[in-house]
Amino acid sequence: MEKKEMKTYSLDKVTDKHIGKKETPKRDEFENELRLDLIGNAIKQARKERNLTQTQLGELVGVQKSQISKLENHLTDARFETILKVFKALNAKINFNVELLN
Repeated sequence: MEKKEMKTYSLDKVTDKHIGKKETPKRDEFENELRLDLIGNAIKQARKERNLTQTQLGELVGVQKSQISKLENHLTDARFETILKVFKALNAKINFNVELLN
């Protein structure tokens, strides 16, 4: 029996092909949604580790439970200030990396 080799592709090549090249509107939208998803998951995980409900976290931040739910489920474009307040209320350190290319 002949063994076939599996062809592999880089994530960048697959994303370029199926989502769009970098710096295109479709790719920018995809990457923005991905970042919101990661932030929402980080908020949810930190909230649960602090044993807080969405209502309790909302009270600490000064927003309604629905706003916390929307953040966690990446259903809204939150203001950066609100995201920072959420992490501060969770007593969580956040890091943003800026990488200069070329």
